[in-house]
Amino acid sequence: QEQLVESGGGLVQPGGSLRLSCVASRSIFGINSMAWYRQAPGNQRDLVASITNDGSTTYADSVKGRFTISRDNAKNTVYLQMNSLKPEDAAVYYCHAENGWSEYYGQGTQVTVSS
Repeated sequence: QEQLVESGGGLVQPGGSLRLSCVASRSIFGINSMAWYRQAPGNQRDLVASITNDGSTTYADSVKGRFTISRDNAKNTVYLQMNSLKPEDAAVYYCHAENGWSEYYGQGTQVTVSS
């Protein structure tokens, strides 16, 4: 059973928008923070944005003002609204969750930014 399931990736032109979603399984108890990471070919996996269960957010400098992370605790879901996408945003985007004693990653969703 997959514990984090992402959706919403795809191909978009530069300047376009995408919204990623990630649903966490109810088998993950007591989630604290949720986050989005991304990894482009040949690069390390980097934090894009995170959100705590009280709504505090952090963003990588490269996405500030363009990306917005949000969370619906009732639905165990985290979202990443990505606007003004650039070719350098292209990567596999991974959902992440932690509950204080374990951390989890989803399988990733591909985001391609190209004209």
